[in-house]
Amino acid sequence: MGKAFFTLEDAKISFSLFCCVYGIGTLGMPGNFARAGPYLATIAMAFMAFANIYASVCCSKVLLGAPRTVKTYSDLGQWCMGTFGRYLVVFAQMANCLLIPCAFLVLGGTLLVDLFPGTLSSSVWIIFMAASLLPICLTPTLKEGASAAFAGCAGTIIADAIGISVLLYGMKGHPSVPEPDLAFKQIAGAFGNLSLAYGAGIVIPALQRQHSDPTRMPRVVGVTLIFVSCLFLTIASTGYSAVGCQVASNLLFAIFPDPAAGLSLMGFRPNKGAVVIAFLFMQLHITIAFGVLVYPAFYMLERFLLGMHKPHNSIADAGHPDYNEFATPSAAIMTLEPAIERHSSKASITSFADLEQTCDDDDSYAAELAEYSKPSNAIRFVLLRITVVAILVAVAILFKDHFREFTDFIGASAVTLTCIILPIVFYLKKNREQVSLIEKILGCLVVMICGFLGCYVTYISGEELFSPVDTSIKFPFCPPKYQAKVYYNATETSQAAPFGL
Repeated sequence: MGKAFFTLEDAKISFSLFCCVYGIGTLGMPGNFARAGPYLATIAMAFMAFANIYASVCCSKVLLGAPRTVKTYSDLGQWCMGTFGRYLVVFAQMANCLLIPCAFLVLGGTLLVDLFPGTLSSSVWIIFMAASLLPICLTPTLKEGASAAFAGCAGTIIADAIGISVLLYGMKGHPSVPEPDLAFKQIAGAFGNLSLAYGAGIVIPALQRQHSDPTRMPRVVGVTLIFVSCLFLTIASTGYSAVGCQVASNLLFAIFPDPAAGLSLMGFRPNKGAVVIAFLFMQLHITIAFGVLVYPAFYMLERFLLGMHKPHNSIADAGHPDYNEFATPSAAIMTLEPAIERHSSKASITSFADLEQTCDDDDSYAAELAEYSKPSNAIRFVLLRITVVAILVAVAILFKDHFREFTDFIGASAVTLTCIILPIVFYLKKNREQVSLIEKILGCLVVMICGFLGCYVTYISGEELFSPVDTSIKFPFCPPKYQAKVYYNATETSQAAPFGL
């Protein structure tokens, strides 16, 4: 009897991967269609889906051929490219784990300004958010289970569903939507958001370690990311179908009513209760995801700067070439079960690094906690984490009016390098004798295209981050005649009851 196409364990791993991928990147999906138009945007999305699926499968395949001592992504980097590969992976992951939480602060500050108009500025709300998250950040180790993982992911799903529903209802009866004013710079900008939205490669090593049959991981990755791509396409096409190029770069920004007029950016009157619920669910996602993503950066900095988290196992003690002190967390992900029947029930998703044996029982977990209680470490790790959060707050305040540009920058730089380019390079380098010529050409093309677009979008979005915001242009993706005024005023056309609860 043959093996099942998709087992229960596959589904658990798939769920974990889905929870890692489905996040704030979905809010920009309609905006990608507004930048590039439906046809070019669909092609771009298909290419990015292929690139991310291929890169993730490459990462899984190269792990299958790696020694048992290769546990983390940084281990894989060293096995493939030596010490340079390890440090390249570590710094790329560090950028992911610091910049994305910083984007969460920017988004959260904007959402809170809309939720509580006339109270505090976005800068103050960003500081308030960071202060409220400090108790989580100062917890020595962070444990994550199915309920929290699902809650964070569900927050985004519900926010997207409400946002799309409110937008469609508010714009019902609209004429043909305006098409974007296409230009290469504008079209290429969609690459950054798409790269941020997928970003699966960083979690593949940790997920693969938890599967009892790692050879099934390429199938799990492929099925999951194809499903995610279908959701992305649905959100993008549905939002674009109602407003065309006038859809905001962030779906939620398009539906929130102005506190004075009660009208949204698109001129319709939404039910504020429904919109507030969408904002609160997105705020839930931000709160959970911030803590989960920033912990690996804490761990790496504590090891590198404070000399903490020294592994106590035979491989490290013996000076194994696969070991290096500057390693990445081994389970910095949200998982359905902490161990899938192979790890301690006390396993942390972010605090245990390097080798699987380090914290595979209760004694190891207790030793991990005890390290933070040492007088020599207690104050130092607290000061380090507070300093990191303070730096994130400063950067978030600096870019508080440039959420779209900031997320494009993150996606085009750190996420592209970590989740697309490095996995393919590692795979082609280690398996060059087994890989066919056609696949080599295909892999090189993906790397070159993503590398070029990544560098280009990083440059243009970096420039825009330090440029003043032109408030006279409401819809920058449209031709001039549609840039300042809505193409269809739903409030003047009909007096339908607002959608909502």
